Amino acid sequence: MNFSSKLLEDAVNEFSKLPGVGQKTALRLVLHLLNKEQEEVNQFGNTFIKLKQQIKHCSICRNISDFTVCEICTSLKRDKETICVVEDTRDVMAIENTGQYFGVYHVLGGLISPMDGVGPTDLFIDGLVSRVAAGGIKEIILALSPNMEGDTTLFYLYKRLKEFHIPVTTIARGIAFGGELEYTDEITLGRSIITRVPYETAMMK
Repeated sequence: MNFSSKLLEDAVNEFSKLPGVGQKTALRLVLHLLNKEQEEVNQFGNTFIKLKQQIKHCSICRNISDFTVCEICTSLKRDKETICVVEDTRDVMAIENTGQYFGVYHVLGGLISPMDGVGPTDLFIDGLVSRVAAGGIKEIILALSPNMEGDTTLFYLYKRLKEFHIPVTTIARGIAFGGELEYTDEITLGRSIITRVPYETAMMK
């Protein structure tokens, strides 16, 4: 793609680094911003600078939050005895949108993937084990994407949690293998949460 301006080219290259954004889409976005008033462009840029500088991860569950402890963990309406373990914040949002889950969460920050150099120590697994070891937990729901990395992580978590003799369940497989939680429709995901099964039972299928 030929550019009439180095500044334009640099801006397009930055936008095209975003997931799913090709150069043509990046060019449209940059030209759109160029047509905006300076104040609007400043606000656009400052919003992301502020996000990066001020965003926090909940000290309990590691969900993205404006506060040290997120609103889900501090809510008196949530069932603190049930923890739903997910890969990242996108999965928290997906499950919350179903309106079918009322416990709390634990965000791992990824999945075990030896091919990508991601091991158990790279994830927030020790934090989960510490929460369970502290007592007061009656169920752990493993709500991870049904793919190779998700299944590897499920198996590892089950082994780490088995010693606590707490029911460990996994979401029902209404979601096709290889899919990702965040892209699953709310009805299917909601039903998968409601009809969750013991992990040991899921392993036998």
